[in-house]
Amino acid sequence: MTQSGFQQRLKAIDSSAQGMICLPTDYAADARIERHAHRKHQLVYAVQGVMVVQTEAGQWVVPPTRGIWMPAGTQHWIRCIGAVQMRSLFVKPGVARALPAKLQVVGISALLRELIKAAAAFERPYTPNSREARLMRLIVDELRTLPVLPLHLPQPADRRLREICEHLQHNPDDNATLEDWTERLAVTTKTIQRLFAKETGMTFGQWRQQSRLLCALERLAMGDKVVDIALQLGYESPSAFATMFKRHFGRTPSQFFD
Repeated sequence: MTQSGFQQRLKAIDSSAQGMICLPTDYAADARIERHAHRKHQLVYAVQGVMVVQTEAGQWVVPPTRGIWMPAGTQHWIRCIGAVQMRSLFVKPGVARALPAKLQVVGISALLRELIKAAAAFERPYTPNSREARLMRLIVDELRTLPVLPLHLPQPADRRLREICEHLQHNPDDNATLEDWTERLAVTTKTIQRLFAKETGMTFGQWRQQSRLLCALERLAMGDKVVDIALQLGYESPSAFATMFKRHFGRTPSQFFD
């Protein structure tokens, strides 16, 4: 999609008087969607492919079994892992109550997946008492019950923590300890611990593990072998990696995208 086409699409979405719409968009492998925001809430979901969604607050990895709820006004940009068939649900603020107030990754049930696929094929505009409108209201009911999932990697603002986090994201196999980093940055261990807790809500170890998990999801989506991913991420063995992965996600790496 060209720059002008993308801007026209944004304008059309934000200016639509329809309370809820669902739009299909397909992207080529490795496509990047530029930084933007919507006046409407958005559920970003891909029936095929994996997305890495980023904001100033961090990044989220979104596989086909998950979606990301984006409150209106959230500046975000997206990187596609492989070809992506995106189906975006847009909800006008004030149309429905009790929707999530913050950005989060949610589980997509089999029912919601089929509802979204059906809604993407609707002709617009649809009337308030039509089958299409009733189906849209059912989608909103489903949104209120979706489980929130731990696929978020928060990004700190502190310069020293950013140096650590950027290094770990580019070198996921680095097993340097917290003490190693305190020497490198000439700060105390307590200072780094306090900053990680304050700015990410995690310990140093938890943040590094989460970073590795999200990196693993990307590589699994690209078809890398589990044994190769385990070694690339600094684990002693594939079994150690698989055990940690299952403890976090409830499934082994080979089962995750089933």
